[in-house]
Amino acid sequence: MIRLIQGDCLEVMDRLIEEGVKVDCIITDPPYGMSFQSNHRKEKHNKIANDSSLEWVDDWVDKIYKLMNEDTHLYSFISFHHVDIFKQALEKRFNFKNILIWEKNNTSMGDLEGDYAPKYEMVLFCHKGRRLLKNGRDPNIIKDKRTGNEHHPTQKPVNLIQYLIDKSTEKGETILDCFMGSGTTGVASRIRERNFIGIELDKNYFKIAQERIENEGNQISLF
Repeated sequence: MIRLIQGDCLEVMDRLIEEGVKVDCIITDPPYGMSFQSNHRKEKHNKIANDSSLEWVDDWVDKIYKLMNEDTHLYSFISFHHVDIFKQALEKRFNFKNILIWEKNNTSMGDLEGDYAPKYEMVLFCHKGRRLLKNGRDPNIIKDKRTGNEHHPTQKPVNLIQYLIDKSTEKGETILDCFMGSGTTGVASRIRERNFIGIELDKNYFKIAQERIENEGNQISLF
């Protein structure tokens, strides 16, 4: 089952809670609160919505906690700029376990002469209750190449998301991405035979996500 919903995730999650929806894992990439707009590509992507403030974070944490089944995992990508805000909010409700490091194969832009070249992103890893990782204990540094951001300015590799899915879920379980972007988590969920609920505010990115996920199969419900 694939369910894609276009709208504000806080409002949509309220509806899902009222419906009694429960999910078995959250893998998501929220706005980092830094007004991100990549200047690296000649054709700029749309500016990420709600990226100028993080006042919504505590409310978001409360809602995802209510949507998750017991003994489940949460993965949230984050930049170092405001990792403290997300970490402190998540610790109020979840068992905060680790910060995973996604090491990319090349560096990002920035201060080319006055700073070290950034070559990683962080992934906050939390438990609701306790759930064992599948296939043993791996290092908290994960190496995977960047995507080139063809569809979205913070697009993640499908292989990386598949790895997290395999570590934390079984076939037929349900994964939620509250900030779906271009639909990478949905594509990976489809490949790994998981159910998926994706929420995206931006209409253009929602359409891109829909098209990418449809390429992996049918039976998609749109709202």
